[in-house]
Amino acid sequence: MDLLDTLTAKGLRRELPTREEALAVLATTDDELLDVVAAAGRVRRQWFGRRVKLNYLVNLKSGLCPEDCSYCSQRLGSKAEILKYTWLKPEQAAEAAAAGLAGGAKRVCLVASGRGPTDRDIDRVADTIAAIKDANEAVEVCACLGLLSDNQAERLKAAGADAYNHNLNTSESTYGEITSTHTYADRVDTVNKAHGAGLSACSGLIAGMGESDADLVDVVFALRELDSDSVPVNFLIPFEGTPLAKEWNLTPQRCLRILAMVRFVCPDVEVRIAGGREVHLRSMQPLGLHIANSIFLGDYLTSEGQAGQADLDMIADAGFEIEGAGQVTLPRHRADAAAAAAAAAGPCGSAGDSCGSAAPEGSAHACGSGGGCGPCGGHGPAEEAEAAADEVRSDLVRVRRRGAGTELAPNA
Repeated sequence: MDLLDTLTAKGLRRELPTREEALAVLATTDDELLDVVAAAGRVRRQWFGRRVKLNYLVNLKSGLCPEDCSYCSQRLGSKAEILKYTWLKPEQAAEAAAAGLAGGAKRVCLVASGRGPTDRDIDRVADTIAAIKDANEAVEVCACLGLLSDNQAERLKAAGADAYNHNLNTSESTYGEITSTHTYADRVDTVNKAHGAGLSACSGLIAGMGESDADLVDVVFALRELDSDSVPVNFLIPFEGTPLAKEWNLTPQRCLRILAMVRFVCPDVEVRIAGGREVHLRSMQPLGLHIANSIFLGDYLTSEGQAGQADLDMIADAGFEIEGAGQVTLPRHRADAAAAAAAAAGPCGSAGDSCGSAAPEGSAHACGSGGGCGPCGGHGPAEEAEAAADEVRSDLVRVRRRGAGTELAPNA
């Protein structure tokens, strides 16, 4: 179809589609779905080949957050029966990270609930980064600690962090409907602080909170304008005990259309299928790999993912390969630009981009929710919500009871 031919050509040239074209992707029919996936897949292969980057979450501090983000199980007033604990010790976090690295992850995302870190928290995270990198020098570390104050991004960079995750989550026009304790502008400011310090910016969205197609397009266009190196796409997990507990609006087909729209708007960045992948894509997860080039391995912040080995088998069975520690995720042009920006940031800047880089020969190249990389997202028009509620798959929501903060082995 003409739309997909146009979008594919633009993606191969790194050209921004129009808003109308992005909206049209979300409006395609189920009969057109495989054509949409195939078109987005051509763009994905141009910049990333058949590589899949594995990321692993370590929840450094769980629950007890003073922010009121409606989608988050760790929010103020949440009645979700999640794990709650204060800061892990550096050695505990390093042990948790080791499980993910052993499973093939090349990036560890260190997440802590809360509005933002204190200076003492930055020291804690610096010690944790050191402990992780002492055991595995090549690992990428992404911090996700909430809103940053002046000079905190620079301190994280100096401590060895490669990236910082802070999601925009939804459009600016609707942000006030999901959170009242901070603003959309606060989030943009934190992403800019990370960029300015020479950190690779990781910022994404949550689909499934009752937003419109226009809201989804707005937030993805904003992420392109921010020049995020990686874009995590979360699909809302409607935890019981949160305000969005009844927002079961997604279908696997809808998720694939959203991923494809993100790929067309952000053709040469790391698109990551984040929280809610197992719950909403279900048996169609392998098709998502034809669009996105990155996933989380194992469990999320407060919910369980599918078995780590099942992820590895899925990647192999679908004909993809796991990206190695020595490979750069992003295309060369983005990697070179990131290195130049990091160098310009000063002595804390590094010459590498934590989100990835050089693609296979012949081509060019969250983390989550609340403060960061959590399991959130999902989408459907509000008028469909009542009908969707009759098909709630709450049996698929598994609260995390293993890994970081527990006595049980992690799922990796």
